[in-house]
Amino acid sequence: MRYYLTTPIYYVNSSPHIGHAYTTIAADALVRHHRQRGDETFFLTGTDENASKVYRVAEEEGVDPKTYVDEIVEQWRELPKRVGAEYDFFIRTTDEGHHRFVQDFLQRIYDSGDIYQDVYSGLYCVGCEEFKNEADLVNGLCPEHGTPPERIEETNYFFRLSAYQDRLLALYDEREDFVLPRFRYNEARSFIAGGLEDFSVSRAGQPWGVPIPWDPDQVTYVWVDALINYLSALTYARDGEDLRDRFWPTVRHLLGKDILRFHCVYWPALLLAAGYDVPRQLFVHGWLLLDDKKISKSVGNVIDPLDLADVYGVDAVRFWALRSVSFGQDGNASLEGLHERYERELGNDLGNLVSRTTAMVARYRDGQVAPGRRNEELAALLEQLRPKLIDRFDTWDLTAGLEDIWELVRWLNRYVESSAPWQLAKDEARADELDAVLYDLTDGLRAVTVALSPYLPETAPAILEALGQPVDLAFEGVAYGVTPETAGIAAAAPLFPRVDQPTAAA
Repeated sequence: MRYYLTTPIYYVNSSPHIGHAYTTIAADALVRHHRQRGDETFFLTGTDENASKVYRVAEEEGVDPKTYVDEIVEQWRELPKRVGAEYDFFIRTTDEGHHRFVQDFLQRIYDSGDIYQDVYSGLYCVGCEEFKNEADLVNGLCPEHGTPPERIEETNYFFRLSAYQDRLLALYDEREDFVLPRFRYNEARSFIAGGLEDFSVSRAGQPWGVPIPWDPDQVTYVWVDALINYLSALTYARDGEDLRDRFWPTVRHLLGKDILRFHCVYWPALLLAAGYDVPRQLFVHGWLLLDDKKISKSVGNVIDPLDLADVYGVDAVRFWALRSVSFGQDGNASLEGLHERYERELGNDLGNLVSRTTAMVARYRDGQVAPGRRNEELAALLEQLRPKLIDRFDTWDLTAGLEDIWELVRWLNRYVESSAPWQLAKDEARADELDAVLYDLTDGLRAVTVALSPYLPETAPAILEALGQPVDLAFEGVAYGVTPETAGIAAAAPLFPRVDQPTAAA
């Protein structure tokens, strides 16, 4: 099996915040899980650099646009690393390989007769890089940026989106899982059914961007250029290889709800026009809200995920982001919530369980465990967890998947209390019982750790090492009785050291 997943490519004109990190973290967890299952994976992220606003800011600062984006792209390269995400390729829309592919893609549509020249007269929000109708505005302002759009009139090239209405409706009717969650599918299909208007694929009077191949005086409209990255990357991500045949049939796009129309309507139509298959699936997640407001620079409530990771660690930020809000929905998150989950769930539920288990194995059995009497309840719970997690990840339900695993963490904590190894250790006649309990705790923790590893990629290897186990994250390890006879287990250092909240929130 193959699994190709993309994040949206991020605008370079602002700094990364937790909203960007949220998408990247979720994508990374999905890819890691599929890799555990033995799938051949490809994970793409990157930056969108050909926007009008990039050109304007560079002009204002008196620098060449390419020089400008080369400097600021580094903080975007840093974002995945700092949230523990391992991508296969980081695309920049200023890459020569991307430019070549975009021109070929548009030429194919032009040659098929689905691009024509006309005059655009209307509103354009430079902040969104989007053409607007009056109905899109609130009191004459862009609802996203709170600024009035510019009125422009220019001769552009238009794509015949209207000609693809029936084909898009047929696509949606044939593939009811094409867009998830279901209410986003309904939103996209309703937009299509309401009638589609042709849209501009070019901009005039701006030298920054991908030149239109048949008219180099115009550049490709930035949203069209940006969407094509998902396909263009496969043609040059690996030297001398074209990965389209290998990965494009399995492509899945992960995106925020604010860019649904471009991805779920315009993009499949452009692909059909250029003679390519549409994506396998698109998942539209909601916003991670901070105090009931969308996290954005304009609102002034940006959280720098790099700062949070410095305070709490990468895995704590990943855990909080995917646990706080049901993935796919809008939801409210807070720094207080991060601190509480760090202490209560990571520190106490998981970290303390590892500390207690390793300390008891070291103290009562000189660091050794071996399989004993089979624990049927634990075996059954782990047996049920595997298919449950496969279903959760296949339906993008990352939050519920984390809760499924946490139920096992809680079970193991209850097992410690109910079995009371410290009491068993006082009675030599119950030595076999103590051996079995310590093995169950070690083995259960190992299995839970393997299941948790897509969410907590830094913590998982540390737990396995503390348990004296190889760092083997294959999904078959989410099972009972896999831990072999093991020696040398020592009391583990705290996985999640105490953090002072006022310092963290500052």
